[in-house]
Amino acid sequence: MWFRRSRRASDTARPATPGVFPAEWRPKLTYRWPTIGTLDTTEREHLEQLTLTFLGRFRFEAAQGFEITDEMKVLVAAQASLLLLELDDPTLDLYSRLTSIILHPRTVVLRGSHRVGDHLQSDGAQTLAGQAHHRGPVVLAWSTVAFEARHPDRGHNVVMHEFAHQLDMIDGTIDGTPPIADAATRERWVEVCTRAFRAVRRGDESVLRGYAATDPGEFFAVATETFFTRPAALRESDPELYDVLRSFYRQDPAGRSSATLPRGG
Repeated sequence: MWFRRSRRASDTARPATPGVFPAEWRPKLTYRWPTIGTLDTTEREHLEQLTLTFLGRFRFEAAQGFEITDEMKVLVAAQASLLLLELDDPTLDLYSRLTSIILHPRTVVLRGSHRVGDHLQSDGAQTLAGQAHHRGPVVLAWSTVAFEARHPDRGHNVVMHEFAHQLDMIDGTIDGTPPIADAATRERWVEVCTRAFRAVRRGDESVLRGYAATDPGEFFAVATETFFTRPAALRESDPELYDVLRSFYRQDPAGRSSATLPRGG
């Protein structure tokens, strides 16, 4: 159940194919997702290229007769691509186990037996805003995607959460440790994340939401969404955890400009 100390590096990825990001997408994306306003020009252009690659590579599927628009696809693709922005060979082979993205109009209610935590099974109803499947799709509730993208200060982001699981699944195991090739860096990751995970499980005060205590995989996913949505708060609350996430993602979101477009209702 604890963070593993041995992981293989991801396979060499194919380079992203450059394209032209439609100008009409930019204001809509910025309105929907204020976080993009913190990126500098180079970062934003790179993110746009990764977004185009994502859209060209993965298919979107509508659930329950839902009508999916280009605006919806771009919002999901851009947020998922932010995780890859500064990784070595930052192309979408890091999501190589993904088959598609299934969008539901709203949260899904699961009934019957389903996984809770590490091993427990529950027969009660479970409300689901997102789910990542190994060698399968990522399922997302559009209502949650749209709300959380618009309000990053709340510290939740279902897209980043589920795509962090995709990074964690690269070796086929969800254990809270993404691909880290350097042994010393991996050891530090294990040490810091295990300490922080145990603190959340004890109920210590934390900027991470309580769901992080479920298991190491959920801890990594929650830590990732917090790193990108409330970076300054995470850096102040747990500098070591912030630092290992900064080292892995090769990004410093707390150090970026805080300027964003004005939020709407």
